[in-house]
Amino acid sequence: MFQGLRTVIYNVDDLERAKEWYANALGVEPYFDQPFYVGFNIGGFELGLDPDMTGVTKGSNAIAYWGVKDAAASYERLLDLGAKKHRELQDVGSNIKVATMTDPFGNILGIIENPHFKFEDVK
Repeated sequence: MFQGLRTVIYNVDDLERAKEWYANALGVEPYFDQPFYVGFNIGGFELGLDPDMTGVTKGSNAIAYWGVKDAAASYERLLDLGAKKHRELQDVGSNIKVATMTDPFGNILGIIENPHFKFEDVK
């Protein structure tokens, strides 16, 4: 049984640069920082950075959407930090807004503003 998003891992070819960029973009320092993996805790969910590029093609991974309070502001901030537009910010119905961009390391980063989603503790 699925319990919800727990971890998204992006493979990066420059771990130090990726760690610095994501710490700035997310506004937190990693809780786990080793040469083989860097992990950020964002509201109980994890973003992991893995420097192992074996068998990985940049941008070929699945898109994970990260919840944000203000999609428009978050979208502009990430673009200002060096992300590139992938899909423009759009309202997909019921006041749910989504956008995707490519981070400086070739990964597609999704954001979602969903006023209907409420995090529930699954026991």
